[in-house]
Amino acid sequence: MTAADLAQSISRELPYLRRYARALTGSQTAGDNYAAATLEAILTDRSLMDGEDSRIGLFRTFHAIWQSSGQPVELVEAQTPREASAQAHLRGLTPNSREALLLRTIEELRYDQIAQVMQCPQTEAEELVQIALNEMSQSLAGKVMVIEDETIIAMDLKGIVQAMGHDVTGIARTHAAAVDLAHQKRPDLILADIQLADGSSGIEAVNELLASMGDIPVIFITAFPERLLTGDRPEPAFLISKPYSEEQVRSAVSQAMFFASTEGLAVS
Repeated sequence: MTAADLAQSISRELPYLRRYARALTGSQTAGDNYAAATLEAILTDRSLMDGEDSRIGLFRTFHAIWQSSGQPVELVEAQTPREASAQAHLRGLTPNSREALLLRTIEELRYDQIAQVMQCPQTEAEELVQIALNEMSQSLAGKVMVIEDETIIAMDLKGIVQAMGHDVTGIARTHAAAVDLAHQKRPDLILADIQLADGSSGIEAVNELLASMGDIPVIFITAFPERLLTGDRPEPAFLISKPYSEEQVRSAVSQAMFFASTEGLAVS
């Protein structure tokens, strides 16, 4: 692979590596620092990308750095109390379980590809995903608001979330309806599309809610993921592409609720 080909393949996959890193760390800053460290490692040693699949090489390099550090690649004093609590909570989980789950459900890698990324047997990768599903399902139940203009999709999301034991506060089809609904009953988590029925923006609705109500975990579910993977502005920790699977939604909701539940942890 020429240098130009390598740069092009990395550029194509980098937004998705950053998505994975944000979901894994619960922080855009920490996630982007890990992605940057991955690129630096590849620039130093191009053999890290040897093989037929550049995506696997990129994620494998990231995972090796993540495993070797065990901490966000940033100064501790730069962390918010919530991020510090989240990291403390994460250290109590089975090692590598969330990594396997995210690779499977959010990045949609096959089990054999997860095994290549994590450098483990495929049977271990499959077991880690199941362990993660069990552990993440133990996060606190909460109130979820759905911002979605397509009725069938909205009802499907509502059913998935309720089956997980969460309370759905309601479904909003427009920016204005989302703001009204959130102020009637504050959600613990928001599931949002980015393009709504009246031409309004789910992104703008979420930004308005976060500005007025403080930090609330958000999962964007959209047919246009590239609009949120630009790196030009704050990006969501959880981003699912349409069409989605129930497994993807359950995984993202469990992990978002997991991070939300760390707010009550003591910070040393």
